[in-house]
Amino acid sequence: MEIRRDVFQAIADPTRRAILSLVVLQAMTPGAIADSFDSSRQTISKHIQILTECRLLKQEQSGREIYYHLNPKKMKEIADFIEPFRKMWDDRFNKLEAIMKKYKSKK
Repeated sequence: MEIRRDVFQAIADPTRRAILSLVVLQAMTPGAIADSFDSSRQTISKHIQILTECRLLKQEQSGREIYYHLNPKKMKEIADFIEPFRKMWDDRFNKLEAIMKKYKSKK
């Protein structure tokens, strides 16, 4: 049975976001990823597992090593989902800013 994880819950964790930031530049082994944190390797391994289950990370075998790298397609799916909300909030903040400027100029 495949575990289905919520991608937004996965990226809500600061350690998992840091892992994504690390592998965006280059593929890394679990050990190399873990070396960047003060947490235990088991803890980082669990974070990697969650990111992999959400398909945010992809595994690639090279000899005896496993390398993890960012899955850009999944990241684009997330960005595409968020974009309309970002536009909505930008519009609302712009309207609020205009109201505040108008109010300030009347004083």
